[in-house]
Amino acid sequence: MRKHYFFILLCVFTLLTNCTGGEDPAIVSENIGPAVVKTGKLTGTVMSQNGTKPIGGASVFTFDDKYKIYYTTSDADGNFTLEAPVGNRTIHIQTGNGSNFRSEISATVKDKETVGLTTTQTKLNQVAKIAYVKGSYDKIEDIIQTLGYTATAITNNDLANLTTISQYDIIFLNCGSRNYYVNQSLYPAIDANLATFVANGGSIYASDWDVAYLVGGTDNTSNCSPAGGFVPDTKLCSMNQGSQGIVPAVVTNTALSSALGFTSFNIDFDLGAWQRITNYDPNYWEVLVKDTSNSALMIRTNHFTTTGATTTPIGNAPTSTFVTVCITLPGNIQVSISVPQVLVPYLVALGATVGPCSGSSNSGYIYYTSFHNHASGNIGNAGVILQYVILNL
Repeated sequence: MRKHYFFILLCVFTLLTNCTGGEDPAIVSENIGPAVVKTGKLTGTVMSQNGTKPIGGASVFTFDDKYKIYYTTSDADGNFTLEAPVGNRTIHIQTGNGSNFRSEISATVKDKETVGLTTTQTKLNQVAKIAYVKGSYDKIEDIIQTLGYTATAITNNDLANLTTISQYDIIFLNCGSRNYYVNQSLYPAIDANLATFVANGGSIYASDWDVAYLVGGTDNTSNCSPAGGFVPDTKLCSMNQGSQGIVPAVVTNTALSSALGFTSFNIDFDLGAWQRITNYDPNYWEVLVKDTSNSALMIRTNHFTTTGATTTPIGNAPTSTFVTVCITLPGNIQVSISVPQVLVPYLVALGATVGPCSGSSNSGYIYYTSFHNHASGNIGNAGVILQYVILNL
């Protein structure tokens, strides 16, 4: 009988030894209790592609061998500390949902140690193809270039050609680019093409008088029902009522204020007139910046839909091996990130959903600001805010 007991004990010991011997080195078992994950820390500073500007509000994350995410964000100075499981890991650095700007680097995480990553490693790369239309007052392309990214100049004639604009992921519309000197017979085609572009995942940014691309008109708008545009008049009204002077502003979006490192600033409207948002649909637009009288100065939507738009591949999306997913972090915090396609089934099995957390998986973003970056320089701190816009479209 004793031999039988000895044999049983030997089998149990052998099974326990075999079960623990082949585990991930980042995970150890204390006897037969809960597994303990061995972790270390990675620190660094997220930088623009040319290494000259720190990037705040960037997502920094990795996964363990069981596809659990380890996630943090960079502060206003671009600095981050990421706790991660030990071993050789792929570290993802992204802004927005990761579809337009992202980097992947390899790093070795050491148990209970802090490893510093160099700024050469932590540069944020451009994935998107970017275009801009030259304006009379705006030069968003200057901000793009100071970050080390590239953009191609296109014209209103190009906007009227869907084949041309569909090769881009982002289009910037500089203030003053839609004006009386443009062939106005192009406007219906431009409006239809921009609607198709955004509906299929492209993103646009328009400033000040170029609200006319959104709601119709030329140069600027003076009423709430101008002809043309591709955003319904019930969703937005902007009128040429702003006057010259200093306007105190407040950042109302938490992610934006964290990335910038401030919540209030002054906008110097140093030109004679500007577009003031007089009405907007709060279910359609999110206000990111407002003035102290609660009027919106910067708005964003990714809920754009339109009837009759053709399904058209936009930008890098048709050839991308990355997919945008929504992951819920502890505290019920949701984040949109882009991951290699091969990871998607495993992440979905853990509760992730395909598409951004907003639930709008097809449309891109539309940003509109009453302030802008014009030829003679930045208006107040708008340059820093527009860096955020560029990187989060």
